Parts: sequence; structure tokens; C-alpha cells
Amino acid sequence: MDSAALAQALWAEIGAQRWDALAAYFLPGALIFWHNTDECFTVEEFVRANREYPGNWRIEIERVHALADAAATAVRVYGPDGLSFHAASFFTFRHGKIVRLDEYWGDDGPAPEWRRALGIGRPIQREDRYGGE
Repeated sequence: MDSAALAQALWAEIGAQRWDALAAYFLPGALIFWHNTDECFTVEEFVRANREYPGNWRIEIERVHALADAAATAVRVYGPDGLSFHAASFFTFRHGKIVRLDEYWGDDGPAPEWRRALGIGRPIQREDRYGGE
């Protein structure tokens, strides 16, 4: 599998909540970083954090960019309460497995009032989000 396919496959497993399948995507000793909350996980801790995360959620892959030994993804995660989040993830691969995963998560919501008051920007349209595809 190439790096894009590996990243997409991992997201598919997470979206289906097949926790026992996750470890197979990582090399022993791999590290996962959640930068927004200043956390570094071993593979076992990453699997547990995801398994224990409350609720059932759905994942939509919005973008994938890949190199020979790396991939970047942007996904939207929909929670059971109707809220959604975005995650930008940067995968580093060695020997066809993940050796490092850096993730940045953000809450979805409206622009802050101070920026709306400036009258700049506009809501993102589907054609903006997906490059016109």
C-alpha cells in the first residue's frame, strides 16, 4: 500500500471503531502527538485514548496528500451530539508502517465576532473545500 492508502485505511479503521486493528498500522516504538493538548502517546495509549473516547462518531476524509514516506490528511469528525471537528494529520512512514503521527484538532464553529464585525471573509463553500471537485 502507498502512503495515501495507508493513511486512508487507518482513518477507515478509526471511523469503524475497529480498535484492535489499529496497532498493525504502526511500527513498534511509534509515537503519536496531539499538539493541541500537548500529549504524546505510545501506540497502545493512542488505541486506548480512541477506544475510551465517548460516543460514536463518523469520519469524512476531505483531503489526502502523499509522498513516498509521508502523508497529510484533513478529516472532519462528526460527533453523536451534532458537533463536528477538523483534524490535520501528518504521517511519517518507515517500512510501510507509521513511525510518527502528528495531529492537530480544532472545533468547528462560526468565525469570532471581532472578525465578523470587520466584514471580511465568507463561509467556505463546498467547491472551496474540495478544490472545485
